[in-house]
Amino acid sequence: MAQFGSALGSYPKGRRFKSGLRYVTTTTQSAVPPAPTIREYPKIYSPYLRHTSGPLRNQFTDTWARPEFECLAGAPWHFTEKVDGTNVRIHWDGHRSRYGGRTENAQLPAKLVNWLDEHLPEELFEQAFGDTTVTLYGEGYGAGIQKSGRLYAPDQRFVLFDVLIGGWWLERANVEDVGSKLGLDVVPLFRTCNLWEAMEAVTTGVHSSWTGSGQHLAEGLVGVPTAGLLTRAGDRIMVKIKTRDFRR
Repeated sequence: MAQFGSALGSYPKGRRFKSGLRYVTTTTQSAVPPAPTIREYPKIYSPYLRHTSGPLRNQFTDTWARPEFECLAGAPWHFTEKVDGTNVRIHWDGHRSRYGGRTENAQLPAKLVNWLDEHLPEELFEQAFGDTTVTLYGEGYGAGIQKSGRLYAPDQRFVLFDVLIGGWWLERANVEDVGSKLGLDVVPLFRTCNLWEAMEAVTTGVHSSWTGSGQHLAEGLVGVPTAGLLTRAGDRIMVKIKTRDFRR
């Protein structure tokens, strides 16, 4: 891309001149716009609010964390296994791909970045999506990521759990199709059931299916209504049911 100085002629650095209806300050720096922010994954709530003080601090109250949970408790939800890792965002803008953690300031482990570079070359995105903008959401997991990482894999890897295309969150079958095209694993589907049944299952104990061994309990479950509903504010309705909250 041309520099401002060369594009505007021989104006010295720092001079201001009138261009149309606005003033432009010349510079010798390249006019490279900042990369757009990758949309962060929506917050996922536990089923209930927690006590904030006293002997029951951090334990659940009897109050739903979201009013939508009370309305939808008996409705069908898709529940997938919650993987104990680090949140990863992968964005394809139609020309290049880049990675991000849970937030803009989050740093991904170097070994995980190397895995992503090796398994997700930009040519793969170009073949699958062309110039369509896509954001993949998933979990980095494996040895060195969280205390339980070694139970999932001896090295660091990525598993897909959600895809955003053109403002649309894909349904489970389409997420699996994207995973297939990119050669990515998708978080295991536990069951389609209501919220009460999912909490009961976690209380009884849900064994991890991710490693195929079933020798340790899953971190928990993540659920979304089968209809893919939103709150009045336009946020996705999702719930997380952690094993440590229901098995004491």
